[in-house]
Amino acid sequence: MAEAHARTNRLAGSTSPYLLQHQHNPVDWHSWGDEAIGRAREEEKPIFLSIGYSACHWCHVMERESFENEAIAARLNRDFVSIKVDREERPDLDEIYMTATQLMTGSGGWPMSVFLTPDLKPFFAGTYYPPEDRWGRPGFPALLEALAQAWNERRPEVLEQADHLCHEIERVTGSAFTQAPVQPSLVEDALRRIVSQFDEEYGGFGGAPKFPPSLRLELMFRKLDQRPDLGPMIVRTLDGMARGGMYDQIGGGFHRYSVDEAWLVPHFEKMLYDNALLARLYALAYDRLRDVPELAPDAWHYGRVARETLDYVLREMTHREGGIYSATDADSEGEEGRFFVWDPEEVKSVLGDADGGLFCRVYDITPRGNFEGRSIPNLIQGGLWTCVEEQGLSPEAMDEGLQPLRVSLRHQRGLRVPPLLDDKILTGWNGLMIRAFAEGYRVFGEERYQQAAERAAGFCLTQLSSDGRLLRSFRNGKAHLNAYLEDYSYLALGLLDLHAVTGEDRWRSEGLRLVDLMDELFFDEVSGSYFFTSHDHESLITRVRALQDGATPSPNSAAALALIRAASLTGADRYRLRAARLLSVAAPQMAQHPAAFANMLIAADEFLEAHPNGIAVPGADAVEVEPFISRTAVTPGESFWIGLRVNIRKGYHLNSNEPAHDDMIPTRLVVDSPDGFELITGSYPVGEAYAGPNEEPGATAISVYRGTVLIGVEAQVEADLSSGTYPFTLTLNVQLCDDQQCYAPLEARATVQVTIAAGGREQHRSEVAQLVRQAGSESDG
Repeated sequence: MAEAHARTNRLAGSTSPYLLQHQHNPVDWHSWGDEAIGRAREEEKPIFLSIGYSACHWCHVMERESFENEAIAARLNRDFVSIKVDREERPDLDEIYMTATQLMTGSGGWPMSVFLTPDLKPFFAGTYYPPEDRWGRPGFPALLEALAQAWNERRPEVLEQADHLCHEIERVTGSAFTQAPVQPSLVEDALRRIVSQFDEEYGGFGGAPKFPPSLRLELMFRKLDQRPDLGPMIVRTLDGMARGGMYDQIGGGFHRYSVDEAWLVPHFEKMLYDNALLARLYALAYDRLRDVPELAPDAWHYGRVARETLDYVLREMTHREGGIYSATDADSEGEEGRFFVWDPEEVKSVLGDADGGLFCRVYDITPRGNFEGRSIPNLIQGGLWTCVEEQGLSPEAMDEGLQPLRVSLRHQRGLRVPPLLDDKILTGWNGLMIRAFAEGYRVFGEERYQQAAERAAGFCLTQLSSDGRLLRSFRNGKAHLNAYLEDYSYLALGLLDLHAVTGEDRWRSEGLRLVDLMDELFFDEVSGSYFFTSHDHESLITRVRALQDGATPSPNSAAALALIRAASLTGADRYRLRAARLLSVAAPQMAQHPAAFANMLIAADEFLEAHPNGIAVPGADAVEVEPFISRTAVTPGESFWIGLRVNIRKGYHLNSNEPAHDDMIPTRLVVDSPDGFELITGSYPVGEAYAGPNEEPGATAISVYRGTVLIGVEAQVEADLSSGTYPFTLTLNVQLCDDQQCYAPLEARATVQVTIAAGGREQHRSEVAQLVRQAGSESDG
């Protein structure tokens, strides 16, 4: 032990259990902050940024293989300034640099390994790297040598790459959002696309690995009365998750996800957010389905799973003052899953031969095993339902008889070396768990769940607050870090849910106060959405807006739900209008990627319940687009024009493509062309100088479009393109204004098809093409 602690680095003063796991590495780690960044700038060294979390299996692997390796550490210490970040404490950094990783590699994950300039711009990114070349991945030492050489010998190229990548990050995370109407058809169409990915055999959506689709199932429950066909999909998925090894059959609670399609073998970490979302879902399922035996004959099992998950959190994840811890690790004694697996002899040594033999049959615990020679308890093979026939009992009665056996094994398991507990308390994740406890109290009427919700709420409002504002993280008596949008939106929603089931005015007033603070600190007037970080947050390379769900609900979707609840409680139009704009901003993405926007679709559906006429985008009917194409049939080698005729209603105008002011949103046409076509020249009309309706002397004119304008691009067919029909998608981004105000950006889309037939080369210029050329000045397409 003394040898293992022969050195201690700067991470020893951290509150994060993840950072503390690395405090004795030979790597000269810094935490994120001015000291590390200042050193990189002073010494002109690149930064190695390593981001992970305490329950991450592959983070542990890379630490053992590389960060504890003296030679690798020496190379890092010589050529880089190394920074270690806990993604759960700093989700802002994780969001930015995960985007960089995904842009560079097409995928992401943890540990995240990103190399930055001293100005914090990423120039290379990846995830896990082995200590030598392996599995098609470069070895970490070879990678470090190559990057250090590039920094020292080709720095201008490295800086150019970093600038380019920052531009792409800004484009992906920081661009303004367009708006679209929100009508019932939006939710209905999105749901059809979601369920088209349903796995009929095992439940869930798509193939392995399978993550718990909590939010998609909640959306399906909302539409179940109108769509009875959703019922079997819901039940199949709930049964698959609850019977598989992803659910801890002995101790309650869910592991992170299943590595196989049948829900059998999990990654064994347990995250608070998963258990919050799933406990709430199973309580809802029990409440909705317990009286529908023809659809869900085993709905009693959902109630047991919900209670056991809530009780697991109360028993093993709760601070003495009521706050709730973050996670437990996947590994113990250096092996993933060791704490959770069994063999028949051990079960029988605890329960005896008769009860132990029965338990092993029910839970598929065999000498052969199903995970590296041992067994993950599961009900996938239907052991419980097989054994009930022999015992002459109902499944529910049989399960009740097994309960003391499960408790005995849980006590025995408690004598093993447990996985590491990440005992930091995060405000946002506690907000999710408060919602789960509130739902548990509503469904089961058990006061311990109400008390747990109220204690967690009180903890957040006292221990995780300073001067009325929220802080992100608490551990060992210390709370720190500015809270993020998810902290405000999740906790506000949790408090309002708690008010709904208790009627306590305190939770109502505190929830509404947090909604108002969320608006003050995070709202972006330009886009109509909320930034992830507050307006007074430290300056980073960009500010992101998180609309898409990840492992947790998107913070903006939780904000939308909180605004809807606030509007319902107070009748205040300001909450309703803010929610309407946020939903309309998210509408185009909800339509395009519904599976990633399930919680925003839940918010949209809840809004539509109160406002069945939906949300119309202001001024959207003032712009109409018609696609045009100079020829619908061309031959290889020919060129043609394609574009949009834009009709602008009288009294309105659009900013031109060069509106004369940097803070104005220009008109832009984006053409998504199929392979085999080259976009040669784009053409926009010349804008009209406009200084307002009265054109007062000295007023500054802007460049606008009014009436009807043509916007197009010339495309050429490659000489060897085969015959067939090819679709082009035309997307027009505009900002519409009248004489009083400008509206949020709009997006219009149209599709045009061109047919390629064999024939000679001929340059064609139609009347439409000539009109386009005459209408504007040429620019790059």
